[in-house]
Amino acid sequence: MMTQRRSRTLAAACLLAATATLAVSGCSKSETADNAGGDSSQGAQAAKTPEASSGAGCSLKTYGAPEIDLKNAVVGFSQSEKEANPFRIAETQSIKDEAAKIGVKKLLTTNAQSQLSKQISDIQDMLSQGAQFLIIAPLNSDGLEPALKAAAAKKVPVLTIDRKVNSTACKDYVAFLGSDFVEQGKRAADAMIKATDGKGKVAILLGASGNNVTTDRTKGFVDQIKAKAPGIEIVAQQTGEFARDKGQQVMEQLIQSKPDITAVYAENDEMGLGAVTALKAAGKKPGKDVKIVSVDGTRNAVQAVVNGEYNAVIESNPRFGPLAFATAQKFYGGEEIPENVIISDRAYDETNAKESLGGAY
Repeated sequence: MMTQRRSRTLAAACLLAATATLAVSGCSKSETADNAGGDSSQGAQAAKTPEASSGAGCSLKTYGAPEIDLKNAVVGFSQSEKEANPFRIAETQSIKDEAAKIGVKKLLTTNAQSQLSKQISDIQDMLSQGAQFLIIAPLNSDGLEPALKAAAAKKVPVLTIDRKVNSTACKDYVAFLGSDFVEQGKRAADAMIKATDGKGKVAILLGASGNNVTTDRTKGFVDQIKAKAPGIEIVAQQTGEFARDKGQQVMEQLIQSKPDITAVYAENDEMGLGAVTALKAAGKKPGKDVKIVSVDGTRNAVQAVVNGEYNAVIESNPRFGPLAFATAQKFYGGEEIPENVIISDRAYDETNAKESLGGAY
């Protein structure tokens, strides 16, 4: 057991050391889509230390896939949600940019438009077009089994990014690359405690159901508030489906049904920005009358912090391209890839938002 654990740690160290300086990174509909992307040099993200990676390692041999050279390969990328929000725009562009940078022979890209059935058919179509390696941003944690089985039948390795799938690592997929979403929720709670002095009534704008991002960001926040701030009462939890218009609608309803709300935790920036619009329309001052903390790190949200209409943003960096392809190269080089490769995320508040704006996307 000790030998096996040591080998996994060494494998993780090799992978993460090689990718530590690469730009990478979780969910958000923008009215200013040209803001997506930001300054990639300032927005560069690093994988955490090897200890932050977990799960048994997966190698090309154990996965049973044929050896390929990515420069002579067909790679497929399946995007889950419409590219009408900063996170998805930056994520897809990062994949395209890195594929071009390392000279991938052909990159196939699809967009499921937030439809699970379409994502399944998209992946199957890419396989029929000869995809030899797949990078998938899953719409939900469950439901992609038909697509994953189709890839496994053709011995095509799958790398999942941003959201986990409830499947078996090194059988249905190679590894997951992404943030620690529970930790994001905890950090959001800490920011909320700071903004409210540990007192008040908080509403949670939940993300879309059916994926680990929503579940984990909720758990991290709720548990941390319970443990550290008994003076904060969570008075509402309602889904805004990770969309700005939905977040605005939910906030409008909450202003009527629970007018004494003093703070909002939005599980992505877009819902938080929707809440800002609703609060302004109701004559309230967001960031002052009602504190707001959200997760993502979009430029619009960080600008809202600068403007004093927001209190804090926990980053979830979407620039997965460099880490995803570095991981693929290590995999095809025979190295073990840890089941979970966790990236580090920054945070923005009034102390650093202005100077850090260029790194937002």
